[in-house]
Amino acid sequence: MRHHRLLILNGPNLNLLGTREPDLYGTHTLADAEQLAAARAKELGYETDFLQSNWEGALIDRLHEARGATDGVVLNPGALTHTSVALRDALLASELLVAEVHLTNIHRREPFRHHSYVSDLAEAVIAGAGIHGYAYGVEVLHQALERRDVRSTRPPPHARPGEPAGAAG
Repeated sequence: MRHHRLLILNGPNLNLLGTREPDLYGTHTLADAEQLAAARAKELGYETDFLQSNWEGALIDRLHEARGATDGVVLNPGALTHTSVALRDALLASELLVAEVHLTNIHRREPFRHHSYVSDLAEAVIAGAGIHGYAYGVEVLHQALERRDVRSTRPPPHARPGEPAGAAG
């Protein structure tokens, strides 16, 4: 069932956007990123919820709360990308569609940043697009939800035209 709600979740240090290493992350703030994501989500018919936390447990708790009430999550896990099996497990348990977002291209940075515990769970990984990556993440989730809706309304391949699902046999 579609809820038309997306969660935008941000991990450690993202509250410092605009002032932390502006030569690397730019001068836009987290509020700017959230505004872009919210605007795109609204255009596509979604409500948005936002959380930024420097505490891994708060992010995990929010994913648990979103289970069954939210369609997907645009996630910038920050440094937890490279370290958190617990966050990965919470994503799996949430059963949410995931778009992983990174402001910078993590593959052009230090080698320890190249591994993500999240990427193989994500519909897409958006890295290096700055704050626009959040709006792209919303778009990715929308497209994935649209595809899922189409698949769920198709009759099974063995059904005969005009026959209710499950009647063929």
